[in-house]
Amino acid sequence: MSSTPASTESPVYNKRHYRTGMICFFLSGIGAISAGIIVSLLRDLYGFSYSLTGTMVSVMSIGNMISLLIAGILPDMIGERATTLILCSGYAIGYFLMALTGNPILLLLAFLIAGIAKGCAANKCTVLSGNNTDDRPKAMNLMNAFFALGALLCPFLISFTENLGTKAPMIAVGFAGLLMWYMFLRAGLPGKSGASSGEKAKTDYSFLKNPVFWILTLLLFCQNGAEYTVNGWLVTYYKNEKILVGTLAAYTVTVQWLFTLIGRLLLAFGIKIRNPYKALSVMGIALTVMYMVLIRMNAAVPALIALALFSLSIAGVYPMAVAGVGQMMSSASVGVLLSIAGVGGIIFPWIVGIIADHTTLRTGMAVNLIPCAGIFLLSLLMVRISAKREKA
Repeated sequence: MSSTPASTESPVYNKRHYRTGMICFFLSGIGAISAGIIVSLLRDLYGFSYSLTGTMVSVMSIGNMISLLIAGILPDMIGERATTLILCSGYAIGYFLMALTGNPILLLLAFLIAGIAKGCAANKCTVLSGNNTDDRPKAMNLMNAFFALGALLCPFLISFTENLGTKAPMIAVGFAGLLMWYMFLRAGLPGKSGASSGEKAKTDYSFLKNPVFWILTLLLFCQNGAEYTVNGWLVTYYKNEKILVGTLAAYTVTVQWLFTLIGRLLLAFGIKIRNPYKALSVMGIALTVMYMVLIRMNAAVPALIALALFSLSIAGVYPMAVAGVGQMMSSASVGVLLSIAGVGGIIFPWIVGIIADHTTLRTGMAVNLIPCAGIFLLSLLMVRISAKREKA
């Protein structure tokens, strides 16, 4: 959030930065969501345990969290351009490393590096798109629709390249990461702030005193937990329960992200939301109910229908919660918001793996009801807060 006094003039938006944010988040969708399929391929290839598989998913989330935080701090020291290019190289490096080795330590490092790229891309794309538009909720839903489109296409990319060899999917996703890095390279991002004038840039941290910011952070903590668990475990769960078998199980990702894309496009262009917090509470109760149905299904078609409705319900939670940050949006605020929220994506997939090793994977998956219910309850809290502020 800039410390420059507000101007009465209309803001000047950088269309090139806006487009870069959209395109790079599409490519990040390929890199981020492919991990849930590739970790399943690695488990089948090397016979990894549930605990190690879950740890890989969680390590990627750790990288994501670390990157989100430092992506808001490093620009003051080395500039936006250098920060972005260094951190976002992780998709290419991480997935190429996955193709080269089956060593668990190196694979954990590869997932960590890929997570760093994911976090940086989320931070920079949110700021580039969100601060270069006069309709932030629409921009956030559209940007996340691009992410969903990338996620939707990744199973087809992996299925096609899998025919070329067991390591080909990792290489293909690595090249998608390389393309994202090139897009940031060509985006014209600024160098170190104050480099020419000799003045040190000041970051505004006043958002830390705003209770709404922290409620939104906790809501996104729950959203990350719910979505990362589904992203990281659902393919393995369907294979384990023999609901879908073989490469067909990977297309659960297609169903998930097709309906996520539909939901976000509807929010961006079709449905007019008068009260975003009431809308979030409706989404919260819907996704909680649909997740309960999802984990009780034993046949392919009902399970995929439940997944489609769950995905439609959760589609708007992330973009609408991020848009709720409003004028507080900056590299620093987005970094704090998404890095703390990202802890949910670390904790819950890891807990699922631990419980699955000691009981069953179905029991482990039931833990995900906690963050689902949390989204609903926190949305209701925001409804009450917004109502009180309107009366004041």
